[in-house]
Amino acid sequence: MQQKLAMVAIVVDDYDKAIAFYTERMNFQLVEDTVMTATKRWIVVQPQGTDGCRLLLARAANEEQQRRIGNQTGGRVFLFLHTDDFDRDYAQYISNGLKVVREPADEMYGRVAVFEDIYGNLWDLIQPSAT
Repeated sequence: MQQKLAMVAIVVDDYDKAIAFYTERMNFQLVEDTVMTATKRWIVVQPQGTDGCRLLLARAANEEQQRRIGNQTGGRVFLFLHTDDFDRDYAQYISNGLKVVREPADEMYGRVAVFEDIYGNLWDLIQPSAT
């Protein structure tokens, strides 16, 4: 059996605001923006230079989903973004105004910092160690 995680949904409040954040401030690429109905779009973004797991930007459709925006994991780190150049990406995120929650640190698994996206979801930016 061969499987892979293809996509993770992030609940957002506004499609265009989410697209702008992930493409302009996190430098992701917009893969798809398809109108499904008058109120629903299928929007997929992914980090540049990868064909791995993508993000589905899913607009909250009801009050329960709206309450989950930015807190899909109860305050734990939600997404783990690997990079081949920590210093480059960290500097870019700082210059793009992303909020750093935990400053860079060297851990046994690599160099890591924690930041928030536009909604308060926590992300690890990690350059894995060579071992």
